[in-house]
Order: sequence, then structure tokens, then C-alpha cells
Amino acid sequence: MQRHQATIKEIAQKLGVSISTVSRALQNNTRIGLRTRERVWELAKTMHYVPNPAAIFLKKNRTYTIGVLLPYLQEEFFSMAISGIEDVALEKGYNVVVSQSRDKFDREEKALKSFLSSRVDGVIASVAAETNNYSHFKEVEHFGTPLVFFDRVPRNLEANKVRCSITDGAFEAIEYLINSGVKRIALLNGPSNLEVCDERLNGYLTAIKKFNLETSPKYIKSTDLSKDDTMVKMEELLALPEPPEAILTFNDYLALYAMQVCKQKGLVPNKDILFVSFANLPMTFYLDNPPLASVEQFAYNMGIKATELLINIIENPSEEMPPYQEIVMGTKLIVH
Repeated sequence: MQRHQATIKEIAQKLGVSISTVSRALQNNTRIGLRTRERVWELAKTMHYVPNPAAIFLKKNRTYTIGVLLPYLQEEFFSMAISGIEDVALEKGYNVVVSQSRDKFDREEKALKSFLSSRVDGVIASVAAETNNYSHFKEVEHFGTPLVFFDRVPRNLEANKVRCSITDGAFEAIEYLINSGVKRIALLNGPSNLEVCDERLNGYLTAIKKFNLETSPKYIKSTDLSKDDTMVKMEELLALPEPPEAILTFNDYLALYAMQVCKQKGLVPNKDILFVSFANLPMTFYLDNPPLASVEQFAYNMGIKATELLINIIENPSEEMPPYQEIVMGTKLIVH
């Protein structure tokens, strides 16, 4: 059975008022008397009236929709960020549409094209592991759609960004391991094309140098963030003549993948080899052997900040603002 969608015109006819009166009443315009507004709202609810997005777009040139592009929704870090994004968006009257790149460049490119076709008012994005050029993101801006990156922000590209002070977090993590009495510390990092990986490396090297420890490229491994590649790189570290005594990993997931390799080799994680990671995800609290410590990146708050920045740009296009804004949030090492 074909479903009939109630219209403003039908509501106006039933109430014996003009279409413009109904339209203003539904927007809670105080030019319309309270009693009339209440009658309109009551009838609209009874008739199951839903605003027509196309009509809103034609009238206001806005869809009140935000596109969010991230690597994996199943990753707890990004699901926490989505919660922050949705909380702000819904409060401000915006809907959120989420798409996953699954760390693939082509999926990321297609998702952005879909957002533009749907006429989203703005885009919030965290870059895929495969991405090493950003022409598809520049196309979003050329289309006139505001764009804000969060967490995995692009390297050497002027853009609106919300990120954490990853370098400081990595330094603090290495300092913690050194104070735990270890000297051979490895870095199990993500892909080298991501700026957040550079920041982890810089923090690692700065701490190693400050505390006069020796390091070597053999102790620094880049992964594509997948379980298989992480386990291969961990096996390479354990096969060294002098394997590391401790490892800083890109995030909690990589730590868990690496710990699995240790167990397969008969090693006890955090006893025979120590682990410190990033993200401090709640899931680690339920593990028998969580990382000794994890750098809290405050994913929920990052989602809030990114959405507040984007909506401010959307709703104040004529205001004088910096060409691009960058918000850097602090991190905190959480010892488990």
C-alpha cells in the first residue's frame, strides 16, 4: 500500500489558515500566536507530518545534514567520536550520515562523492590508512562544502583540524617505560603517510634521545594497521638477536595483535615484554593482560570539538575567520 505523506498545504486547509502561517508555526515563529502554533503542532503530529528535505533545501539552501567519514565504525575509538559528533549535531538541529572508508582510498573517494551528491552541509573526516594524496578532499572544499578533519589529519595540507598532541603523548609513554627499568624499546607504528604516525615517531625519538638510550631502525616498524601485518612485524621484532624489552604501539588494537604473537611464542605480555599503547579504550579494562598504560586521546571530546567547529563555519559563512583553524587537544597517560 502506497503511503501518503501529509503536506503543509493539507494542514493549512484543515485549520483554515494560510500555508505561510503553518510554515511559520512549525518553525516556532513568535509572529504566530501561541494558540495557533499549538493547533498546528497538534494536527501535524496527528497527521504524522514530516518536513520535506527537498523543500527545506530549496528555501534555505541547507539540508541540515553532516557527513562523517571515518575508517571503521566498529573501532571503539571512532564509535566514541561519533557519539560526541551526534550529541552536538542533534542539539543544533542537524542529522548525521556516517560512511566507512575501511582504510581504503577508493572507498573514501566514493563516500565523499556520495556526500556531495546528497548536498550535505559539511563533512567531518578521519583519513584512511591508504590515503597519500588529498585531491578528493580539496574537491569537497571547491564544491563549497566546509570540511573538518579529526584525529587522523592530513599531512602538509592546510585545513580545519581537530587533533591531539600525539608527540607529547608518545614522549610521556616512552618516559614511563624507561622509568619501569627497560632500555630496548620498539615502536609498532601505523602507515608512514599518516601525520599521526610521524607524531608518534617524533615523540618516541625525542624521548629516546633525551634519556640517552640507543635505538635503531630495526626497532621501528610501520604497519598498515591490519591484524595480519601487525603480527608479521611483531614476529620480526621478536626474531631480533636482541628483541625489545618493551613496545609502544599505534593503538590498543595493535597492542592486542602483538600480544597474541607473544603468547604464541610462549611469552607473557607485560611480564616478559611490556606494552604501552594509544587510545585507552574501555574494552581493555575487561582483558586479563591489557597494556600497562595507554595514552588517552579523548575521542568523545574530539568529536564534540570537530562538530562545533564545523557547524560554526556552516552557520557563519560571512564572518571573518582564519582561513583554517586547528584545535590541538591534550593527551593523558593512563596507567592501568
